[in-house]
Amino acid sequence: MSLITVGSMAFDALETPFGKVDRIIGGAATYVAWAASNFYQPIKLVSIVGGDFPQEEFDQLNARGVEVEAVEVVKDEKSFFWSGRYHMDMNTRDTLVTELNVLGHFEPKVPESYQDCEYLMLGNLAPAVQQSVIAQLKHRPKLIAMDTMNFWMDIALDDLKATIKMVDVLIINDSEARQLSGEFALAKAAKTIMAMGPQYLVIKKGEHGALLFHQDRIFSAPALPLEVVFDPTGAGDTFAGGFIGHIARTGDISFDNMKTAIIVGSALASFCVEKFGLERLKEISHNDITTRIQRFAELANFETALV
Repeated sequence: MSLITVGSMAFDALETPFGKVDRIIGGAATYVAWAASNFYQPIKLVSIVGGDFPQEEFDQLNARGVEVEAVEVVKDEKSFFWSGRYHMDMNTRDTLVTELNVLGHFEPKVPESYQDCEYLMLGNLAPAVQQSVIAQLKHRPKLIAMDTMNFWMDIALDDLKATIKMVDVLIINDSEARQLSGEFALAKAAKTIMAMGPQYLVIKKGEHGALLFHQDRIFSAPALPLEVVFDPTGAGDTFAGGFIGHIARTGDISFDNMKTAIIVGSALASFCVEKFGLERLKEISHNDITTRIQRFAELANFETALV
């Protein structure tokens, strides 16, 4: 059995109040794979890159049990490129450059060797592309999770709703939840969104933690107060990777285990923001992750003498 992640592999150029980098590896599928591979293998990537994508990155992924057979390499074209500048609060950013390049004609192909998929993480892509991956699987995975963004709500809402109906878990942020539902209160927004199809809804709130919804149950996960948020790029994808990696490792898709998965995802995301790009994720050890998860657990636990 395997975990498939579908999404972009890219180059990013970033500027934050703490520094600037001109060209580093990014992309949703890349972050998901690095995060999830801490907990589960094999992970099978479905993506597309240009001839400029370095072989070294593929080698590092392979060393972590990430298979890249379904990553299409278009040698005479360039990889997806995004450039952004973050404001001082690190919650808002300006997109400076978006070059789709090979991603503009991405038609994912799921090979026969990927048909053992038990868990599927659909990274942020056009909803029609996400649907095409589900359609290519001969057997429905045990769990399908997807990420999306307000851009698709603006230009492809019907396709997006059709895709949402096909998945088990939807992962979005608070502003996206409000836009998708038309509701301001997140609890009310969650009911509207879950009526669209998904059994579980995860609403990320950045530095304010995350919410998990299922039927009439709600779990609120804390955020770890960090002294420095160096670069938030990829934090949401890292969260998704930690989340789905834990679910795949345990094989448990219950609400209670998803609560733990939220904490695991939050812990991985808290590492991601400490340095530019994938740099911090490539450094951390199993012990680092265990210690960080314990810190999150301590934030969420308390005792009271009240009766």
